[in-house]
Amino acid sequence: MHWIARLIAACSLFAAIPAFAGPPQNFLYIGQDEIEGVLPILDRPDIAGVQILYVWSNLETAKGVYDFSPIEHDLAIARAHGKQFWLQIQDRSFRPDKKYVPAYLLSGTEYGGGVTPHYDERDGALVQTGWIARHWDRDVRARYQALIAALARQFDGRILGFNGEESAADVGKDPVPEGYSCDAYFEATKSNVLFARAAFKRSQVVQYVNFWPCGWNNRNGYMARFFAFAAANHIGVGGPDIVPDRPGQMRNSYPFIHDYQDKVPVVAMAIQEPTLEYVNPATGKPFTRAEFVTFATDYLGVDVIFWSKDAPWLREAATP
Repeated sequence: MHWIARLIAACSLFAAIPAFAGPPQNFLYIGQDEIEGVLPILDRPDIAGVQILYVWSNLETAKGVYDFSPIEHDLAIARAHGKQFWLQIQDRSFRPDKKYVPAYLLSGTEYGGGVTPHYDERDGALVQTGWIARHWDRDVRARYQALIAALARQFDGRILGFNGEESAADVGKDPVPEGYSCDAYFEATKSNVLFARAAFKRSQVVQYVNFWPCGWNNRNGYMARFFAFAAANHIGVGGPDIVPDRPGQMRNSYPFIHDYQDKVPVVAMAIQEPTLEYVNPATGKPFTRAEFVTFATDYLGVDVIFWSKDAPWLREAATP
């Protein structure tokens, strides 16, 4: 294809993707099977839409056999209430007794068990807190990308946006999972989101970026390299937590989100249940809605905020 034709095709593609302007849009963040219980909140005029999390194993019941009826159900309700819809896929669990990938990945020897333990550091020790999909494994990644392709065929342009998991991960070192390295994890994350960007031609695609394995304070250049990659490929960025001036985030993703807010198509970030409990050191009290929004707007340049249904302000009277 001649370069002018390629340029026209690219411009036509990006023109079809929704753009954002003005103050952040407020979305409700919920899990599958929760939408009927939050309709009074969803109907508020200050809520523009809903982000719903779906577990991979619930959507792929056998290899290549997909059941997207839960998404269709929730999308129909959102549309009936005049709201936008954002899709998040969850393939990692935050409970040691839960694995969120399809059963065939767990049993198939070609997939190396499908998942590996995920850890958090608590009191100086690593404690298993769940399971993470082995995306650095080519065969596991291929199955995840097949899921994305199937989702895009059915929902591209019908949903406002799509995102997968956050970038943070700790799989431990004793032993290191087979085939794992920090570089392999980084490249697998890029591969997945680039595949999603190509598959969803009319919906936004966002990668949650908060931390990278082996990447604290831009070690190995992971943050710098990823944000340049996102800007070059029209990929949105965001993260699971908006916490004003939090030191760990300020040494990792926040400065890059700040610097790239006008170079990527969208910045979409969440205020989930744990985020609501963070305390403002200046006041000794949990951050207020105004404090969250001010930091999100003035520093991070956030376009969409995904709010937990437990946010205190959602129990107050709605504002236009």
